[in-house]
Amino acid sequence: MPIENVSDTARWVAMYRAMETARPDALFRDPYAERLAGPKGREIVDGLKNGRRMAWPMIVRTAVLDEMILDRVRNAGVDTVINLAAGLDARAWRLDLPPALNWFDVDLPAITAYKQEIMRDEVPRCRYEAVAVDLTSGAARDEVLRRVAGVARSALVVTEGLLIYLTHEQVASLARALHVQASIRWWLSDIASPMLLKFMEKTWGDAARTGNAPFQFAIADRAGFFQPLGWREIAFRSGLDESRRLGREMPMAWLNNLMIALQPKRRREAIRAMNGYMLLERA
Repeated sequence: MPIENVSDTARWVAMYRAMETARPDALFRDPYAERLAGPKGREIVDGLKNGRRMAWPMIVRTAVLDEMILDRVRNAGVDTVINLAAGLDARAWRLDLPPALNWFDVDLPAITAYKQEIMRDEVPRCRYEAVAVDLTSGAARDEVLRRVAGVARSALVVTEGLLIYLTHEQVASLARALHVQASIRWWLSDIASPMLLKFMEKTWGDAARTGNAPFQFAIADRAGFFQPLGWREIAFRSGLDESRRLGREMPMAWLNNLMIALQPKRRREAIRAMNGYMLLERA
């Protein structure tokens, strides 16, 4: 199977960024993506069922999170970004960020060392630090959060592509740990519903489990889950809506849109919320 461990998912996503960058009408440019993905990233995409046809949700996610991160930095006073499970993300190099911004990429030691080697001659746009830690270790995670949040006045945490690989208990633990740090004001993440989890399990579940990266976390009631943990949702962007806005809809989108339009209103809303991007604020 092409996915051998959870860090391989970072190569998978980097390959999608490389594919988008090669388009003449690219939504974003990531000149580092192909190097970061490497041959393994191409192997994963080509080895997965519908690997290339299913690039669109990853491309949309990248573009939308780019927009939301820049909005917080430019318009909400964010001076520190804490990018948890950063994988092979290159935003600290490719986004138009203020030089005084603090950016922390936090991930497992092996993938962190790999990215540092690939990017060793590149200059980030802001104050950058890579932090190697296993985020499933609560004590190690909390120590890192204390340190990096300690330099911030107003911090944004990003968990792109992380939550779906955690259990409900692990996500709740992370939510509480983030809330303890008073400087962490915002939390940005993609989020899946049980409906999407069922689809992903059917499409890629075997490959993900073989690589010890099973899909786990999905919720229908976001407010009911996060609000008791100290986080209030202030924005949600539907993946389907954003794909239409950005011109990166799924193959045969016209047929899918027709089928959705024929559904009852409650079903339409559930489909619209299958996946999306939520911005949480500490309550």
